[in-house]
Amino acid sequence: MTDEFCIFSELKKIPNKAGVYIMYNSNDEIIYVGKAVNLRKRVNQYFNNDKNKSVKVKALVENISRFDYIIVDNEIEALILESNLIKKNKPKYNILLRDDKQYPYIKITEEKFPRLLKVREIKRDGAEYFGPFPNAYAVNDIIRLLQRLFLIRDCFLNFNKPVKLKRPCLNFFIGRCKAPCMNYISEEEYKLNINQVKKFLNGNESLIIEDLNLKMKEASHLQKFELAAKYRDNINSISVIMEKQKISTITSKDLDIIAYYVGEKFFCVQIFFMRNGKIIDGQHFIMEDEFKDNESEFLESFFNQFYLENKNIPKKILTEIFPDNSNLISEYLSQKKGNQVQIIQPKKGTNLSLIQMAKENAYDALTKYEKSLFEKERKRNEGLETLSKILEIENLKRIEVYDISNISGKQSVGAMVVFENGEKNPKEYRKFKIKTVEGIDDYASHMEVLTRRMKKYIEYKKQYNNKGFGQLPNLIIMDGGKGQVNIAKEVIKSLNLNIAVCGLIKDDKHSTKSLLFNDMEIELNINSSLYKLLYKMQEEVHRFAINYHKTLRSDELKKSILDEIQGVGKIRKKELLKKFKSVEIG
Repeated sequence: MTDEFCIFSELKKIPNKAGVYIMYNSNDEIIYVGKAVNLRKRVNQYFNNDKNKSVKVKALVENISRFDYIIVDNEIEALILESNLIKKNKPKYNILLRDDKQYPYIKITEEKFPRLLKVREIKRDGAEYFGPFPNAYAVNDIIRLLQRLFLIRDCFLNFNKPVKLKRPCLNFFIGRCKAPCMNYISEEEYKLNINQVKKFLNGNESLIIEDLNLKMKEASHLQKFELAAKYRDNINSISVIMEKQKISTITSKDLDIIAYYVGEKFFCVQIFFMRNGKIIDGQHFIMEDEFKDNESEFLESFFNQFYLENKNIPKKILTEIFPDNSNLISEYLSQKKGNQVQIIQPKKGTNLSLIQMAKENAYDALTKYEKSLFEKERKRNEGLETLSKILEIENLKRIEVYDISNISGKQSVGAMVVFENGEKNPKEYRKFKIKTVEGIDDYASHMEVLTRRMKKYIEYKKQYNNKGFGQLPNLIIMDGGKGQVNIAKEVIKSLNLNIAVCGLIKDDKHSTKSLLFNDMEIELNINSSLYKLLYKMQEEVHRFAINYHKTLRSDELKKSILDEIQGVGKIRKKELLKKFKSVEIG
C-alpha cells in the first residue's frame, strides 16, 4: 500500500450511503470491486487494525494504491453495478466465473424486420436472447430451419432507413423470404412470423408441429401433394433438431439445481436446468480458490455473475447452501423476472437428491479439470526444464519471441509475444509498425524492432517498476536462423545488455526442425515436450504478427478505396461498411 496519508485522509470523505467501491494498485489497475450498504463503514474496515483479517484481505490491502466509489440509490443497484464492473475488469482479488465453454445464444435483433443470429455474448441492445445452447452446430440448424419455416430474412439491410431496390434477392424467388425490402410483406405480418419463432424458442415446438400437421393434412386433402410434402419435411426437421438440442423454457415446474465441490486450488459449481420436470442441460464453472474464500461467498459471486445477463430465470433455484446476501439476490432476480423467485436449500426428499446428483457431477468435472491441468503443467515444466538445461540458463521466467510479417514488403510489422514460466501472457504482448525499412528486409526490420524494445527498457526500467518494457527477458527467441539471431545479439551488445538469444530453424516444408544456440543446431524431437513448447511459442508469435498485419492491410484497403470516392465522407463510409461488412468484392 502506497501513500498511506493520502488514503487515510480520503477515508474521511466517503459518504454513509449505498454504493460500489473500486480498489486500484500502483499501476492504476482495478484489483477489487465490492458493494456496500454503507460505503464509509465498509471501506474503512479494510484499513483498520483488526488482526483477524483474512489472507485475501491482507494481500489486497498491501496492494491498494488508491480507491474510488460510486453512489447508488439502493442495494439492488449496487449488486448490478458490482457484477457489471467485475465482468468488465476481471479484478485480481474478486472471484471470477470461468466456464470451460462459451455457449452460444440465438438472438432476435431489435430491428424493423428482425433477424436471427448466433452470438456468444449478451448485450444490452434491446434484442431478445434465447439459450445458452450447449450444441453450437444445432444452433446453426435451428436458425436455418426457422428462417426457412417462417421466412425470416438473413440479409444485412437497414430498414430503419429507406430501402430502394429494383428487385428482391434470390431468397424471394426460391421461397426463402417474403421480401420486406420490396414491401411484399407488412411489418404486422412479419411480426406474426417472429412471434412463431419466439414460441418455438420458448419450447412450444409442439404447437408449431400441430399447426404444420393441420396444414399438411389440408394440403393433402386438396391434392397439393408437393406442399404437403414440404410441411412433412418441416415437421421431420423440427423433430430431428429437438433431439439434437433441447431448448430451455420457463414454466411453473422449472428448477435450477446448484451444487459445488471444493478442490485444492479450485472451486467448481455445477448447475442443472430442469424444464417441465426433466433435466435438459447442465453447465459447470470453475473458479480459482487462491485465498480459500468461504463457500457462501463463492456462491454469491456465481449467482451474481451467472444470472446477471441470463434471461432464463426459473421460479425456484435449489442450492446446496445459501449464498451470501441470498435475500438481496432473490429480490433482484424477482424484479428481473417479474415474478417471485425463491432460493431454496433442500433438507430432504427429491430436491435433496437432485442437489446430491449435482454435487457428484461437480466433483467429477473438477477432478477431470485438475487432472488435465496437472498433465498440461507437467509437460510445460518438462519442456521448460529441458530448454533450461540445453541453454544452461537457470531461470527462464520470461521469454520473448519475435517475428516480422509483410506481403511484398508492404505494411511490415513486428510482433513480440511473452511467455512467463512457460505460459503465454497476452497482457505483455507488443506490436511494432516498421517505420525505417522500405521493402523486404527481415534483418533490418528485426534490428528496428529490437532496438526500439531495448531502448524502451532503458527508458522505463525505473519508472515502471519492472513491468512491461521496464523488464528484460531471460531469453529471446528469434523466428529464424543465424542471420536473425546475430541481429538480436548485435542490438543487445550495442546497448550493453546481457540476454541469451536463440533461433528456430525450419525445414524445407516450413516445419520447425531445430534450435540454434551459440552457432550450434540442436535437433528437436517432434514428440518431445520441448518441441511442443517451442512450437506453441512460434505459432503464437506468427498468429499475433499476422493478425496485426491483416488489421493494417484492412485499414489501408478501406482507406484507399472508400476515401478516394468523391462525396463519400466519414459518416457514409461508416454506413457502407456497416451494411456490406467489407470492401472486398465477391
